[in-house]
Amino acid sequence: MKVLGSFLMTLALVLCSSHISTAQSDHYQMFVVHEDHVKEGMMDKHLEADKALLKAAREHEMEGMEWLAFQADDNSVMYLTEIDNFAELDKNPFQDLQDKMGEEAFEKLFEPFAETYSKHGDYILNLDKEHSYMPEGMDQNMEGMNYRELVFYHIPPGKMDKAVELAKAAKKLYEEKGSKAYYRLYKSGFGTMDSYFMVAISGKDAASVEKLREENAELLGEEGEKLSSEIQKVFSKREVVTGNIMPEISYQSED
Repeated sequence: MKVLGSFLMTLALVLCSSHISTAQSDHYQMFVVHEDHVKEGMMDKHLEADKALLKAAREHEMEGMEWLAFQADDNSVMYLTEIDNFAELDKNPFQDLQDKMGEEAFEKLFEPFAETYSKHGDYILNLDKEHSYMPEGMDQNMEGMNYRELVFYHIPPGKMDKAVELAKAAKKLYEEKGSKAYYRLYKSGFGTMDSYFMVAISGKDAASVEKLREENAELLGEEGEKLSSEIQKVFSKREVVTGNIMPEISYQSED
């Protein structure tokens, strides 16, 4: 993971009004995502660097920056940081740690990362609370459920309204049937080339998620099959990424 650089320093200057209105809505929570594509055989070294950064953050009681880490089975690592508005992107999120450690020691923390990834970058995801299905309350980090299945539904140009319509229909059907298959829906934001919905499903492991899917299909019945068919017609591509939330390399400041 790298300090958010010029991308974050210039982002606020080039945002269009549609992004700003989305971020300010009560229906959304905005996240900055930093994603590293780790080289084959370098994951252990990458995680060592993560742990060294985390150790420094805890020892110096770093404030102003928190992240939830996700390690995917495709050798990528994502770090999600919640923000309230785009103005936060104009700040160095690690400024507090840098001030406490000193610039030289701080920069050394990031040197090991450079040789562990093939590429990396930052982008925005918007948690869409209105179209997520979490009847017991919105929670990204449920205890004992660190396994994640992330399903990306890519939206063709001109099909956003239809995609939103299907998201509403899906939530309505799940509510009417009392489904136990909870999910959070995220919308792509600034920094992503494609428009997509990402549906995040939590579970104890892959087997529990698959079992839940089978039970949910039976519960939704013909209505679910019809909706699934409509979804396949509208979305241009569907991708699945699996992995686990990594508490051991995530950081939350002490209150």
